[in-house]
Amino acid sequence: MTFQHITTNPQILGGKPIIKGTRISVAFILELVASGTSVGDIVQTYPHLSLEGVKEAVQYASAHLR
Repeated sequence: MTFQHITTNPQILGGKPIIKGTRISVAFILELVASGTSVGDIVQTYPHLSLEGVKEAVQYASAHLR
């Protein structure tokens, strides 16, 4: 699976996967979702994030936990 909105960079958050163009990690998005925050609410709270990027962060985590 190809992820267009997720990237890693050793100089940003120690190389953790992030949403491109941000310093928001996939792990942070998962923490928000696990605490009950909806994807829509995440985008509303962090308007610099796209809906597609947040959804892809969850998909990325799922794919890498298998």
